[in-house]
Amino acid sequence: MRPWIFVCLLLWPSAVGAADDKATDKQAQVNKVLDDWHKAAGEAKEAAYFSQFTPDAIFFGTDAKERWTRDEFRKYAKPFFDKGKAWTFKPKNRHISVSKEGTVAWFDETLETSNLGPSRGTGVLVFDGKDWKIAQYHLCVPIPNEVFEPVKKIIAEAAKMK
Repeated sequence: MRPWIFVCLLLWPSAVGAADDKATDKQAQVNKVLDDWHKAAGEAKEAAYFSQFTPDAIFFGTDAKERWTRDEFRKYAKPFFDKGKAWTFKPKNRHISVSKEGTVAWFDETLETSNLGPSRGTGVLVFDGKDWKIAQYHLCVPIPNEVFEPVKKIIAEAAKMK
């Protein structure tokens, strides 16, 4: 065996391990941003909560008409933060993926909430060269398939009333 092939074979596992370590580190960073973000809402820390968003971020709420820019969402949420009680979302399970370039991450999380019950959040974060920021978040209340038909009818009736 040629010496350079032998050296490459020896070094290859460490290069793969280093790439895995970088991805794991970025996932940990994203995880911390999301945990801090949820914590800021629970503690009604408006500035800390909204600082986690990109300036052009979009927040999708549980109602079909709730598609807000960061600033629109902040205006909607301000009264909750001003009262000292925003919302408490406790992540129960979270999956994070990071792009090969390490500049985009997407995630999904199951949430325990006091006001919505079991919920789900999905979203995208971008790395701006310094920090991870939330570019999009979508909050939903998953509907079990077994009860979907009556819920679908209720949603259709509500849509007619608008």
